[in-house]
Amino acid sequence: MPIEFVDGNRLTLLHSGSEFFPALIEAIDGAAEEINLETYIFIDDASGRPVISALQRAAQRGVIVRLLVDGFGSSGFSEQLQPELTQAGIQAMTYRRDIARFSFRRHRLRRLHRKLASIDGRIAFVGGINIVDDRNRPQSMTPRFDYAVRVEGELVASIRFTMLRLWEIVVWASFRRRYRLRHHDRKAMPPLAAEPIGQERAALVVRDNIRHRHAIEDAYLEAINNAGEEVIIANAYFLPGIRFRRSILEAAARGVKIRILLQGRIEYRLQHYATQALYGALLNAGVRIYEYQPGFLHAKVATVDGEWSTVGSSNIDPFSLLLAKEANIVVLNRGFTMQLRQSLMRAMSEDARELKAHEWEQLSWHSRLLRWVSYQLVRLAIGIAGYGGRH
Repeated sequence: MPIEFVDGNRLTLLHSGSEFFPALIEAIDGAAEEINLETYIFIDDASGRPVISALQRAAQRGVIVRLLVDGFGSSGFSEQLQPELTQAGIQAMTYRRDIARFSFRRHRLRRLHRKLASIDGRIAFVGGINIVDDRNRPQSMTPRFDYAVRVEGELVASIRFTMLRLWEIVVWASFRRRYRLRHHDRKAMPPLAAEPIGQERAALVVRDNIRHRHAIEDAYLEAINNAGEEVIIANAYFLPGIRFRRSILEAAARGVKIRILLQGRIEYRLQHYATQALYGALLNAGVRIYEYQPGFLHAKVATVDGEWSTVGSSNIDPFSLLLAKEANIVVLNRGFTMQLRQSLMRAMSEDARELKAHEWEQLSWHSRLLRWVSYQLVRLAIGIAGYGGRH
């Protein structure tokens, strides 16, 4: 299914929580009609509490506030936060409230991993930043490295529609009839201005388990397969399948310069070592790999040839590409793409360590075995969950 790009958008790149949360709260405080917010993690902490307060202020002045969180990522939300929010007049629900935390059954692993917001049908946010304090780390570490995009223009209507459609599904599945959308809620809100707000061309690309099972992966592959000069990928959890790896290797073989910025610190040990099992083949093909050092890398972004870029929630791993509900914004605009590229290049030059092929070849046999076993265990988990095929 081809990507539906729309023109006339104004996009603002936001780097990490220090830029994202003030922009989100400002938009919430300016809301007059409705607020829709989706997130994987919602925590009552130094970053979450100001968002909670802003949502409560909006509800108090009569704004319709809809909040949807994931049952696994926001474990405990129903008991700890939902009563307070409901009392304030906020419509809060949990997507697939988690019962068995450790299970490989398919429906347990299908999570809401999107990070989306729409305000009055005029402002939207798309990205990878959860509602959680990304500074809540040891003092020796910097905040999580991540991105989001503030959107104004024609694309906002698509983002709002996508969020309301999922909201109705969860309302039906949760028997929350009082949260059903009214007839006029389903209609597109009028544009803020008759003229285009900006110059950027962009699209919302979602991954689900119905019509868009491979949409985000296909968007990546199309861009990489058409790349003529350069591909830069920054991804928190990088464990691509066969098609994705083949596209990268083929691009490198035809002379495309490929740089990949990955996690340098161990957050999830099994996945960390499984990813490193792929390093040898990539490095030998001429792909340059960088590991981010100051803190945890949480970004899910890429640029291609300085013209195409994506920012969103989707990692390049089986969880995101095969299981979770994800949302990325794909941009065809040189100005925006070059801004993201410059940020990534700066991170690779100042905050990352580049791995060299000869260094990787010198790993001891037991280090190589550890990475091979980790990779096989991840593949086994995917097989148990019932996924495989072209991945």
